[in-house]
Amino acid sequence: LKQVFNKDKTFRPKRKFEPGTQRFELHKRAQASLNSGVDLKAAVQLPSGEDQNDWVAVHVVDFFNRINLIYGTICEFCTERTCPVMSGGPKYEYRWQDDLKYKKPTALPAPQYMNLLMDWIEVQINNEDLFPTSVGKCKEE
Repeated sequence: LKQVFNKDKTFRPKRKFEPGTQRFELHKRAQASLNSGVDLKAAVQLPSGEDQNDWVAVHVVDFFNRINLIYGTICEFCTERTCPVMSGGPKYEYRWQDDLKYKKPTALPAPQYMNLLMDWIEVQINNEDLFPTSVGKCKEE
């Protein structure tokens, strides 16, 4: 059971914030809040004087890292043979569509679906127009 919950085992490398940057400081503040056992609503509340887009970006990357960690613990048990469908229980089946290779919603085995999903999320997080690395420079729509 210890190997299943190894917190260093992730599906993909963890995304990190550059030390000394504002986002690194926000990440440390968020981690301290979440690890202190405080009310979650208060933990995710925008700190006074901070940019909302930067705060959201920090939490999106943190969420990606946590999902990565969780999936990393189960991916060896979920193969194309054992998980032939990406589902959310017996009533829900998830299908992949990216308008590139998969132009229509396509049923895929769970591991393949998760690989495509994690790739897509990583592209979004690395997109400077969506998640600029310069603090306070979020593109307005």
